[in-house]
Amino acid sequence: MEKVSLKRENRVLRKELNKSFSLESIIGKSPAMLAVFELVRLISPALANILITGESGSGKELVARAIHNSGSRKSKPFIPVNVTAIPEQLLESELFGHVKGSFTGAVANRKGLFEEADEGTLFLDEIGDLSLTLQAKLLRVLQDKQVRAVGDSQLRQVDVRI
Repeated sequence: MEKVSLKRENRVLRKELNKSFSLESIIGKSPAMLAVFELVRLISPALANILITGESGSGKELVARAIHNSGSRKSKPFIPVNVTAIPEQLLESELFGHVKGSFTGAVANRKGLFEEADEGTLFLDEIGDLSLTLQAKLLRVLQDKQVRAVGDSQLRQVDVRI
């Protein structure tokens, strides 16, 4: 009975959480915001990756969450990452994962954020500040939908909306 009760509570809480990140939770009545709302409605069902631009603090993550929660991936993970908040030396490992022994401190295999977001959405904030090397690796993921963990020889398929 406790397990059934917890499952029911979990469903209710997930529903409430999704409501708080839905398009209706974004406030705005200006013509520009109404245009953004219409764009979100149009692109949410699509499977394509999306580039959201705007000044820092303008609500890009809110829009990304609204797109995620309005689309077919809403029951899957939404993982936001501010790429400028992670040191460049660690960012590759964070995004793509690593295998044990690939560098000092890699004491176990670790999934990257692309694999954790599989079938869901990965929001990469401040992506324009990535190094050219990481941009090239990101392009491979965008084109081939494959990631290679640091120190690994195997490619892994991922289905992630970025």
